[in-house]
Amino acid sequence: MQVQQYMKLSVAVALATIALKTAAWWWTGSVGLLSDALESGVNLAGALFGLAMVTIARRPPDEDHPFGHHKAEYFSSAFEGALILIAALGIGWAAVERLRAPQPLEQLGIGMALSLVSTAINAALAWKMLKASREHRSIALEADARHLFTDVWTSVGVVAGLIGVMLTGWAWLDPLLAILVALNILREAMHLMWRSTGGLMDMALDPGDQQAIAGVLQRFESPELRFDHVATRAAGQLRYVDFHLHVPARWTLGRAAALRGEVEQALMRALPGLRASIQLLPVDVETRFAELAAEEQSQQESEEGRG
Repeated sequence: MQVQQYMKLSVAVALATIALKTAAWWWTGSVGLLSDALESGVNLAGALFGLAMVTIARRPPDEDHPFGHHKAEYFSSAFEGALILIAALGIGWAAVERLRAPQPLEQLGIGMALSLVSTAINAALAWKMLKASREHRSIALEADARHLFTDVWTSVGVVAGLIGVMLTGWAWLDPLLAILVALNILREAMHLMWRSTGGLMDMALDPGDQQAIAGVLQRFESPELRFDHVATRAAGQLRYVDFHLHVPARWTLGRAAALRGEVEQALMRALPGLRASIQLLPVDVETRFAELAAEEQSQQESEEGRG
């Protein structure tokens, strides 16, 4: 199943869970179940926006976007984080009002049953989407899956609060659990927004990927060959690595290009889908850009030493 299909399935599940949780709130009057229904509404908005961004990310490069549209997925993660933040504030406000004026709850058994059914659906989809996000390297899919997991734990917390009300008769337990739910999804909102910001700022690949790249390059290194200025980044589902390959000046261009092709193939076998940009240089030559970077670093270290 492709990323777009998972996002469409997420939209359908969000609609179903909204109906179930809204019915549960209507029957019981529980502000905890109301907060749970609002969170599912945020799931729907996030899934719709995520579907749009995943569709854009699949567009091929064009004149205005020569490197493609892959980073569109990060906007999905940021948008979903912002929606969760708004929902957390709304849930917190409603819970505080109910805490100030507790009200008796009704038909808790029906409400909890509906909530648990929707929770089971969300849990199954979230687990499947999180697994698929690793396979497809999709941050939009991961963000939606983690949001669904937040919804699952939210529902579990709400049901726990309702059971507490049934056992003790303390109506204030319901809004108290709703406040805790709001704090939990607020934490998730900050996490998603941080992840999306990091992606837009071209963060390096994770340590495991960098180690795999380093291992490949080490196999090719020799007294005559060296690699330097290795830089990695991720853009949506794609991974990139750029570096310099220094070869003996006496080599022909054809021989150097053949070696570069071997290195590219080895990197792609180690990390399928990796896109490598390799600049060929003689062993004793550096690019002017590299020289300027070294000078700036030396100047910065000198200023830090004086400070």
